[in-house]
Amino acid sequence: MIGQTISHYKILEKLGGGGMGVVYKAEDTKLKRTVALKFLPPDLTRDDDAKERFVHEAQAASALDHNNICTIHEIDETEDGQIFICMAYYEGETLKKRVTSDQLSVNSVIDIAIQIAQGLAKAHEHGITHRDIKPANVMITKDGVVKIVDFGLAKLAGQKGLTKTGTTMGTVAYMSPEQAQGIDTDHRTDVWSLGVVLYEMLTGQLPFRAEYEQAVIYSILNEDAKPMADLRTEVPMELERIVSKAMAKSPDERYQRVDEMLAMLRALSKKLEAGQVTTTEITPASIAVLPFVDMSPQKDQEYFCDGMAEELIDALTKLEGLRVVSRTSAFQFKGQAYDIRKIGEKLNVSHVLEGSVRKAGNKLRITAQLINVEDGYHLWSEKYDRELEDIFAIQDNIARTIVNTLKIKLVGEPETPLIKRYTENLEAYNLYLKGRYFWNKRHQGGLQQAMQYFNQALEKDPTYALAYVGLADCFIILGFYTYLPPNEAFPKAKALAQKALEIDDMLAEAHTSLGFVKWAYDWDWLEAEKELQRALDLNPSYATGHWWYSLFLMTMGRTEESLAEIKKALELDPLSLVINSTAAYMFYFARQYDRAINQCHKSLQMEPNFGIAHIFLGWAYEQKSMYEEAIAAFRKGAALLGGGPFNALLARTYALSGRIDETHELLKELNELPKERYVGAYQMAMIYMALDEKDQVFDRLQMAYNERHCWLVELKVDPIFESLRSDPRFTALLGKVGLEK
Repeated sequence: MIGQTISHYKILEKLGGGGMGVVYKAEDTKLKRTVALKFLPPDLTRDDDAKERFVHEAQAASALDHNNICTIHEIDETEDGQIFICMAYYEGETLKKRVTSDQLSVNSVIDIAIQIAQGLAKAHEHGITHRDIKPANVMITKDGVVKIVDFGLAKLAGQKGLTKTGTTMGTVAYMSPEQAQGIDTDHRTDVWSLGVVLYEMLTGQLPFRAEYEQAVIYSILNEDAKPMADLRTEVPMELERIVSKAMAKSPDERYQRVDEMLAMLRALSKKLEAGQVTTTEITPASIAVLPFVDMSPQKDQEYFCDGMAEELIDALTKLEGLRVVSRTSAFQFKGQAYDIRKIGEKLNVSHVLEGSVRKAGNKLRITAQLINVEDGYHLWSEKYDRELEDIFAIQDNIARTIVNTLKIKLVGEPETPLIKRYTENLEAYNLYLKGRYFWNKRHQGGLQQAMQYFNQALEKDPTYALAYVGLADCFIILGFYTYLPPNEAFPKAKALAQKALEIDDMLAEAHTSLGFVKWAYDWDWLEAEKELQRALDLNPSYATGHWWYSLFLMTMGRTEESLAEIKKALELDPLSLVINSTAAYMFYFARQYDRAINQCHKSLQMEPNFGIAHIFLGWAYEQKSMYEEAIAAFRKGAALLGGGPFNALLARTYALSGRIDETHELLKELNELPKERYVGAYQMAMIYMALDEKDQVFDRLQMAYNERHCWLVELKVDPIFESLRSDPRFTALLGKVGLEK
């Protein structure tokens, strides 16, 4: 179109375009002025709804005479039916370009926000909601005047029929929760979007981000934005409160009129001018301890390097005033070339500790560096050339240096060692580190290797409490994932946890393990909760404790408490695959299947081959009757987890989808499998539920009761057995397990 003359407008150049229009710079040959022409895209000319929205854009905006709203001159149509709007042309740049090119000062941000709010207040006064406030729709002229443009999604109050129910319009990242859900919106949706724009101007990033739109929507609906203080320390506390209120999930909790928000921004601006504003308080110190790098000649000290980091994490989590990222999340960066600032952003920490180990015989060289994430500078660095027997002293020295550097207040006697020695036997300590290294692999082979090392550690030192806990946790995982029969795995785990507590009653890990057994196998709910709460009293930063307590609470029907606990676990260990996947499991039990699916995808983005995430994804898909998707997920998950009992889930979905022959083929395999490995009766009952063979279901559930299958604790909340809840046999079974109906 460049060079053409439309009506009395000569097209000069293309300025840009979006889903609802293409904009050109043009010369008004009659009035000899430069204007902007916005045309409906050619592929939408046959869409009556799009045309109608386009016309209403002109009508809505032309009714507004305000310095912060783009001026509309006229609306017209070409000979071939293309509708266009003639608008004022402004020399300047979009706010989007301004935000991406440089960090705006706090004063500039407030000034821009005030001008946007002034324009919106005028629009709302006339019953017009913009519904697409974002930096790309805000122009800043060379004189610094802000102009809101593009009322393509504006909706006149009382106007009907322009938005189909259940559809969303606008740019996803700036949508309010109600707009993202496709439900009715009012002027408060613009308040939300202005809050998002403010957040982005201040921090340089969006509050709700993900790689695909559905994940962004999930974040908008369910997650809180990262505190701005974590991203920019000089943001005034009052401004943080304004943004937080504007982005309240519920419209009723936001500013009810943009005028209210405008008044708060103006008042803050005056305080800034008068120097009466306090910037955001310093956030509590936070740290991630990265796995130490093995610099040994034979590269055979990985377990020792991991152990160094884990010992420091364990010591630091017990300090008040310091938030420590859990091992699983910190170790995600192992063996990678990384940028410290990116790690800080991903883990939401202010500091990172990294180091290396070089071990030759009994000689050690350990280096450690404490780094400030914000600027990448080393706050402290040290090198230790010592003997192996000095390892505990080195660890304590590093921990104390962190305490002193970050000005953490110590509780208790200052001379008390931060690193607790659970053994004086260095051989036992090394064997324990190897056991923990393999336990963290979390597959059956790794668990078996871990048990060998833990047992060897106990041969060297029978009073080594942590080695008993390591063995207990191996049996717990083998039992819960049904690699071993429950009556073989859980009594051993219980005895080992109790032995650890006889040696040291202050071990949070041991109380957690005992609580799990009392829940999953003993079905002693009071004692289970007592142990799990005791563990969290001893170590509130123990992510596994919050994770396992969440499982307990969900099976007791205490849904909200359960979701709160899994959220705490995720805050402490944000990159843990198993905790992220367990969050999906909790959403599944809470009947929030879309959230479960989104959460599984989040886990699989981090690790596509994490088997448990595929299993939980299959369950959520199955409940939504998305059987082909469920089959694909179960097939992948079962393959990654070694097949066996996990094929029961695949057989069940085959039955639900009508593939009965394939169901019976798998049933035959599963009935023969106990000759080689354990297959739980609970899983078999799930298949017969899908086949609608209720007598078989109850026979298998009774067998599961007899063998004390650990999944029976989920009977009260498992949606698979929903249709049985009125059956007296089901009520009787709940009573036998000790669960209320």
